[in-house]
Amino acid sequence: MNTLHDIRSGLGQHTPRLQESGHNAAVAVILRPDGNDVQLLYIERAHTSRDPWSGHIAFPGGRVEESDPSLRATAERETREEVGLHLHDAHCLGRLDDVQGSSLPVRVAAFVFAVESDIELDTNVEVHRAFWRPLRTLCDPHRQCQHLAQMGDELRPMPAVDLLGPKRPLLWGITYRFTAQLTALLGKPLPPKASVEDCST
Repeated sequence: MNTLHDIRSGLGQHTPRLQESGHNAAVAVILRPDGNDVQLLYIERAHTSRDPWSGHIAFPGGRVEESDPSLRATAERETREEVGLHLHDAHCLGRLDDVQGSSLPVRVAAFVFAVESDIELDTNVEVHRAFWRPLRTLCDPHRQCQHLAQMGDELRPMPAVDLLGPKRPLLWGITYRFTAQLTALLGKPLPPKASVEDCST
């Protein structure tokens, strides 16, 4: 059983490791109840040459702007722009550890929100699609594999989760690491290293 109460409790006992400054982006980890489980909202980013994460699975979020009063405000603004979801009335359950990019020099903050199950989304041109996935799917060992990421001149195996099926983008990288933090709070850690199975696209 994975309930919002369990996640709220886990975040309440967690002291996130935060960087004082230098953040490039902030994202919103959005949860909604699903019976005895919880669903997470992901987006598949649109394909564009201007986006270094073009076509990737991600959480709603984006770059910090000078006009943003806080990192949380960045996450809320970007979520509103990308999926039409206003988080100012949503319950913020807490914050995860900041994550430093492996392939790109970025520092990202993540805030966890709980919303009602019947919300409607309205994606913009930056988003190819938005979709929900239950925690039980994320923790399914049959969906855990590796993604071969281009790191300079070499391909490096990275832990990943197959959320969308064959020939579709994998959950990996920064979004995987934030997801792994959340599942670890529930006592269900995702693999910290890539599995031997290769399901990269």
